[in-house]
Amino acid sequence: MGRKKSQVDHQALGSLSRRFFAPIDIASLVFFRILFGAVMFIEVWRYFSNDWIGRYYIEPTFHFTYYGFGWIRPWEGHGMYWHFLVLGLLSFFILIGFCYRLSMTLFFLGFTYVFLLDQTQYLNHFYLISLISLIMIFVPAHHSVSIDAWWRPRLRSETVPAWALWALLAQMGIAYFYAGIAKLNEDWLRGEPMRMWLANREDLTLAGPFLAVGKLFTKESVVYFFTYGGLLLDLFIVPALLWRKTRPYAFAAALMFHLMNSILFNIGIFPWFAIVATLMYFSPSWPRRILNWPRKEEKAESKSPGLSAQLRGRRLTAAIFGIYFSIQILLPLRHFLYPGPVNWTEEGHRFAWHMKLRNKTSKANFVIRDPASGKSWTINGREYITRRQLRKMGHRPDMILQFCHHLADQYRQKGYPDVEVRARIRASLNGRKRQLLVDPKVDLAAMERTLRHVPWIMPLTEPLPMP
Repeated sequence: MGRKKSQVDHQALGSLSRRFFAPIDIASLVFFRILFGAVMFIEVWRYFSNDWIGRYYIEPTFHFTYYGFGWIRPWEGHGMYWHFLVLGLLSFFILIGFCYRLSMTLFFLGFTYVFLLDQTQYLNHFYLISLISLIMIFVPAHHSVSIDAWWRPRLRSETVPAWALWALLAQMGIAYFYAGIAKLNEDWLRGEPMRMWLANREDLTLAGPFLAVGKLFTKESVVYFFTYGGLLLDLFIVPALLWRKTRPYAFAAALMFHLMNSILFNIGIFPWFAIVATLMYFSPSWPRRILNWPRKEEKAESKSPGLSAQLRGRRLTAAIFGIYFSIQILLPLRHFLYPGPVNWTEEGHRFAWHMKLRNKTSKANFVIRDPASGKSWTINGREYITRRQLRKMGHRPDMILQFCHHLADQYRQKGYPDVEVRARIRASLNGRKRQLLVDPKVDLAAMERTLRHVPWIMPLTEPLPMP
């Protein structure tokens, strides 16, 4: 009996392996490559046109670096402008498929560098773009409709191994699913912070003043429609997209969801990027049917790798695939290792696909004291960081700690080697009354940065107000 079961398992594994490496139409990956390059080019243009490069990376004198990445610093002088200019050029190269592997690698490194410069600029969709860029390095999306394929005829192919598409679909699926898991908390299920956000858009009109849709946003039925609609879409959109019978309806729902997000919230290119990526759940050949794009007959290769080399390559690909996605599946769960609600403590919040999930405001005061002289100073944060950095930092304990270390360093340079720094932060989560976020008695200058739970975060005690 055991031997028979082992044979069945082996056959199932072999079938999965064959499907994993089976050739599929390259059309959807080519389409995605072109639109990915176009969307990234537009994003770089937005940074230039809005002067975000200078505002976010040149004007600040201090940057909230990620744990373990304190060595990453912005380029000096006009270097950041040149950096974004190169990113724009690389985006165009990706679009046309010119030196694709090199362009994709450099884009991944350059974009991830920008992503890691300052935690106040953290966005889930920037994290997603960085991961997609990494995967795209290995996806042969340049084997058709590209400058590379035109210059190098031997590179041309109308097919790619299935894993190339599966990797991108899996990454998008993880982002969708964990965004839904994150919404399974008391505040979201009670309509917050969606109720607050919709109330702020009460003046929204479409097609001029004749369609004042914002008036509907104060109705509780509309609040709960958006709240539970977003939850259900995130949780079930991927299975619905994978099943052929429900795929058109699922895509229509995703399209409306992302377009509405674009109208209601200021979230940049993410809705458009998500729509482009969601198109990949259709049949790999769908662009050929829509664009009347004929498929060319491929000539048999005169040379092919030996069976043993092919097997080694497939095992390596499967191993890398398994390791990468094991990390992607486990990493968003790490906040369950910390006590307290993650939306309050922020421990494990990043890299977990907690997208548009909470509304937090804060008021911060910092006091520096020199025990030797007895002197003390009340600090105005705007003297050290930008208004945006202060707003972002004020309700994130790990960044508060970083800022306190920075203040201590500044006063050590002034001749006070043993200063103490305490923070009095009163924060509000999803409309609650303000309460202390960190223990004001703790000298944060003496606390080390760590990935472990820190005991100086005050527990959330204020209840969620009734609607």
